[in-house]
Amino acid sequence: MGLDQYAYARPPRKRNSEDDVQIGEWRKHNRLQGWMENLWESKGCPNMPDLTEDELGFGSAFNCVELPLNKADLDALEYAIENFEFPEANGFFWGSDSYFWNDENDEPFPENEYWYKKHDLNFVKEARKMLYKKWRGYYSCWY
Repeated sequence: MGLDQYAYARPPRKRNSEDDVQIGEWRKHNRLQGWMENLWESKGCPNMPDLTEDELGFGSAFNCVELPLNKADLDALEYAIENFEFPEANGFFWGSDSYFWNDENDEPFPENEYWYKKHDLNFVKEARKMLYKKWRGYYSCWY
């Protein structure tokens, strides 16, 4: 149980996910989750599920939602990564603050570094490549 996060690209003119290509995967990266949920809300909550409050259970309506990502979103995401500006975020089974995990040697990361930073930047790079090829980028989570 916990927070599982995915990013993928979808070919032009495709509506289902059979041809999607995964370009990112995270486990309990709660800071990224908080940033993506804020982005979703700023876009007016696209693809919001039609659920009652009882059906939502733990968390928010952002669970299992496809969040479309465009170039401006990726630019803002890269800025947040580089400047250590992800918001604090927590949820049921989301784990500890993903900015303060230790490295493989159980040592703290240097200032403005964190466990997923290289992975996050690589995701931005791969997502930009897919957008350049006219594919559409998405983020989704499950918890």
